[in-house]
Amino acid sequence: MFLKQAIQYNNPFWMYLLGSFVILIFNIIGQFPLTYVIMKEGSTVPGGDPMEMMRNIDKNLQFFLLLIPFVIGFLGLWLVVKKLHERSLISISTARKQIDWRRIIYAFLIWALITFLLITINYVLNPNSFVWNFNIQKFVILFFIAIFLVPFQTSLEEYIFRGYLMQGFGGIFKNAWAPLLITSFIFGCLHLFNPEVEKLGYGILTYYVGTGLFLGIMTLMDDGIELALGFHAANNLITALLVTSNWTAFQTESILIDVSEPSLGSELLLSLFLFYPLFLVIMSKKYEWNSWKSKLINIL
Repeated sequence: MFLKQAIQYNNPFWMYLLGSFVILIFNIIGQFPLTYVIMKEGSTVPGGDPMEMMRNIDKNLQFFLLLIPFVIGFLGLWLVVKKLHERSLISISTARKQIDWRRIIYAFLIWALITFLLITINYVLNPNSFVWNFNIQKFVILFFIAIFLVPFQTSLEEYIFRGYLMQGFGGIFKNAWAPLLITSFIFGCLHLFNPEVEKLGYGILTYYVGTGLFLGIMTLMDDGIELALGFHAANNLITALLVTSNWTAFQTESILIDVSEPSLGSELLLSLFLFYPLFLVIMSKKYEWNSWKSKLINIL
């Protein structure tokens, strides 16, 4: 079982707290380039709002600088797991002997297809809600930035919450349900300062916590984070390439710009109660999951 690996290595929880702090420091170091560019921008507009100054930066450069901290953070994660815990990255990835790349690719392709179809259907049904933004030169630059760097962002989040911390809390509580709930709550709360919260209100945190629960359930049922890695990468990558808006955390040179007034209710209901369960059903049939109650509540 995936969570039992934390007990096998017998790392005390203070190591996970220290490790989380080290990863945070690496992430902050990765923000230095963005901070420098914002300060440079601010030198021409003294006393300006840092967020507004960041939005004045070229979108591709802005996107690149926002993703760099995750690359540096991933380096911090690797050092923490390797040097502090004296473990391999595989041990917080999966209960299998090796990372199953076919699982990652399968989950990526399925959710990428679903995301593409949803965006396409929405565009066809509501063409006035979108502005065509395609610029071949800018899009090609975005494509390469996204292909190489978005997986660092999504993978770091999955490794920290569904791998590293979930195993850490599993070692404390000796069950599956507490790590699932705690990591999902922390994952949701870390999105508190996203611009989406300012636009849609604190209710959006329900969506983030629910997404954390969905990814955590998938990890526990499949004994590894491979499916979560594939799903998360597809979700952020396809969205970054196809559609953006002026109120989201990542604003890109995507093909479309969504200019409609966002609705929290529809996004929440469709994702949490239709598409996420549908994805779980597809994965459960593909990988023949069973003993749901045991795996999600199990005493280690």
